[in-house]
Amino acid sequence: MWLSLLHLFTPYGLTKHTVQITANYLFIKPKSICSCYTVSSFTPLLKGNLVTMLTVEHVSKNFGSFQAINNVSFEIKQGDIVGFLGKNGAGKTTLMRIVTSFLAASSGRVFIDGEDITKNSLNTRQKIGYLPETPPLYNNMTISQYLKFAAEIKNVSAKKQKTQIAKVLEECNLEHVKHKNISTLSKGYKQRVGIAQAIIHEPKLLILDEPTSGLDPIQIQQVLALINNQREQRTVLLSTHTLTEIEQIAQRILMIKSGEIIIDESLKTLLKSEQETNQTSPITLERIFTDRHTLSSPSRNIAVENNGEHV
Repeated sequence: MWLSLLHLFTPYGLTKHTVQITANYLFIKPKSICSCYTVSSFTPLLKGNLVTMLTVEHVSKNFGSFQAINNVSFEIKQGDIVGFLGKNGAGKTTLMRIVTSFLAASSGRVFIDGEDITKNSLNTRQKIGYLPETPPLYNNMTISQYLKFAAEIKNVSAKKQKTQIAKVLEECNLEHVKHKNISTLSKGYKQRVGIAQAIIHEPKLLILDEPTSGLDPIQIQQVLALINNQREQRTVLLSTHTLTEIEQIAQRILMIKSGEIIIDESLKTLLKSEQETNQTSPITLERIFTDRHTLSSPSRNIAVENNGEHV
C-alpha cells in the first residue's frame, strides 16, 4: 500500500515522496526513481509508521539552584494537536522556549523533524512557528506592513511573500482589516495577527503559549477554530489554562507539575480510564487537573525570569 509522507529525508532532499512500508523495508519513489531503505534508517523520523515531528529527550533546565525542568521526555507526531497543561510556575513556558531554541537546556536533547536543534539552530528554527503569551506586534504598523516585515525576517523569499501574506490573511480572516493599524485592533484580532506571523513561513511545528488569554467567548471560539484548521498542515503544541478549550481541539494531553511530566496520554484514553476508575460522577479534564494538583508534592518556589513571566 502506497502512502504520502511530507518532508521525508532521502538522498533527494527534504521533498515530497511516495512511500511504501512493507515489513522492515521502506520504498521511496520520487518521480520515476525507486529506492529501498530499511525502516531502521529512519528512526529519528518514523514512529509507528508516522513522522515524529518533535522529540524531547531527558531535558532538564536549571536557573542557578532552581530546577525548572527535570528530565522531561516525550514525542509528538506530525499533525497532532497537543494540549500542554500545568499551573503557573510548572515549567510550561520554559520548556516551550527550550523547544524554540530561545533557551538552552541544561541537559538533554530536542529534535525537530529529526534534526537536533543544537546542531543547526537556524535551520530548525525555520521549521517552528511561535506565538508567545504576549504577541510580538508593532502597533505603529498596519497588519499588511507587519506581515511583510515578519515574512522578511523569517526568510520568506521576495517571490513568495505576496502569496504567503495573502494566504495567512485569508486563513486568519484578516483580509478586511489588513490596512488597519495594529494599535486600533481588539485583542482578538491581535491574537489572529500573532498567529498569522507564526505561520507565514509555513512552519511544520506551531507552538502557542496561552493564545486565548483575555479573549471574550466569541473571540475564543474564533481562535480555536483557526488553531483546529492547522491540523492538516502542521503539528500544534498548545498551552492554556482553560481546560474546556483543550477538550474541544486537542487529541493528546501533556501535563507538567513541578517541572516533571505527570500525564502523557491521548485525551480520549485519559478520560475513559479516569471514568472507569471513578464511576460516581462525570469526569472532565478540569477535574483530572484539579485532582492531580491537590495531591501532596514537595514544596517548590516559583522562579521568575527577567521579563517577569513565570517559568
